[in-house]
Amino acid sequence: MKKIGILSSHNGSGFDYIQKACEDKILNAQVVVIISNNTDANVLKKASSKNIPNYIVNSKKYDDTDEEITNLLKKYKCDYVFLSGYMKKIESKLLKEFENKIINTHPSLLPKFGGKGMYGRNVHEAVLKANEKISGVTLHYVSKDYDEGEFILQNSLKINENETIESLESRIKDLEKRTIIEGLEKIIL
Repeated sequence: MKKIGILSSHNGSGFDYIQKACEDKILNAQVVVIISNNTDANVLKKASSKNIPNYIVNSKKYDDTDEEITNLLKKYKCDYVFLSGYMKKIESKLLKEFENKIINTHPSLLPKFGGKGMYGRNVHEAVLKANEKISGVTLHYVSKDYDEGEFILQNSLKINENETIESLESRIKDLEKRTIIEGLEKIIL
């Protein structure tokens, strides 16, 4: 059984999907630790309710957050690290220690609409402004540059004629759930 560590800054909807897939035996894995940089992150409450160890690691508490996060993930013997809305750049020590083991999801078909500042509603707004005919979700490994790691899986959907930012965001969230589990099934054997 593979061990997954989650990094999340807010709600952690990706954690919800992964945790349910683990509980339902869809994934041969277990979420063993959750780390957040935000003391008010809802994901920490969710982790506590599932008896999953959880930690707050930010620059207010630690001089070297990269080292602290890396050490925690190693302590829990994580095979993979999943970024569930983690709003901090992954630093060098963590990248080196977990090379091709850190996974992120992005709400567009990369390489389009990726990079610094391209997350959530910003992405959907840019997609609609560019008059794209399709959008989707990319599950990818994390590298030193935003949204440039090797792709694991992409799923797409057609943009409707009267699509709004809100409707696209909602449809992408549904697609994201499927993409995360489908992609993890490919790599977690």
